[in-house]
Order: sequence, then structure tokens, then C-alpha cells
Amino acid sequence: MDSAPDARPDTGADIERVAVTPAAADLIRSLRAAHGPLMFHQSGGCCDGSAPMCFPAGEFRTGGSDVLLQSLQIDGVPEPVPFWMSASQYERWRHTHLTVDVVPGRGSGFSLEAPEGVRFLIRSRLLT
Repeated sequence: MDSAPDARPDTGADIERVAVTPAAADLIRSLRAAHGPLMFHQSGGCCDGSAPMCFPAGEFRTGGSDVLLQSLQIDGVPEPVPFWMSASQYERWRHTHLTVDVVPGRGSGFSLEAPEGVRFLIRSRLLT
């Protein structure tokens, strides 16, 4: 069995692991304008803890138990938006491509989009 991944997973190639839908990109631009630089963290928790959470950059402390999947380049956002995942979740999803989308509804009160009446969610497929 492979050892736990570090902050730079060895994918064997430069592949896109995370993408965003146009609706998610619009929301990210709006949140960036209101809150400054952003970051995402996807944990392996239950309920809202399994949804991607958006925070002001640096507000959620990452460490050795987290993996940086990708730094997202969003048109209209001046800096990359890092997308982190817990290492335990990465072990289960390492062969999965993630797409960040947004849908109506209430998400976690800790994620920046919560007051907007929408929530981020992950759509996934196997890496090809």
C-alpha cells in the first residue's frame, strides 16, 4: 500500500484534478471581490463536512494531513485559488477528477457562500 501523500501528490503527470463550472467560477469571482484571496478545503467528514468549503486564504489551517490537489486559475481572479483535500479523503479519491459546481440551497455556515443561498458541491468522475 502506498504511504500517505504529502502536499504534492505524485500523479505521474501534470493532469487537471479539479475544474470549476461557469456558475462556480462566477460565484468565486463574487466571493473574491467581497473577501479577498480564497482557498478551498474538501474534508472527508459527513454531511456538510464532505462538501467543498470556501474560506478566505489562510483562514483554514492546512498541514501534513492535507493534500494540495491544484491551484485553480479562475478568469477574473488575480491569484490562484488553492484546492486542498484531507489526506484520508485523497487516498479514496486519488483516481478521481473533481468538478466544483454550485447549486441552490444552504451549505455549511463556515463556507463563504452560505449567506448567498447557494452551496458548492463536487461532481466527480474517474481520471482519464
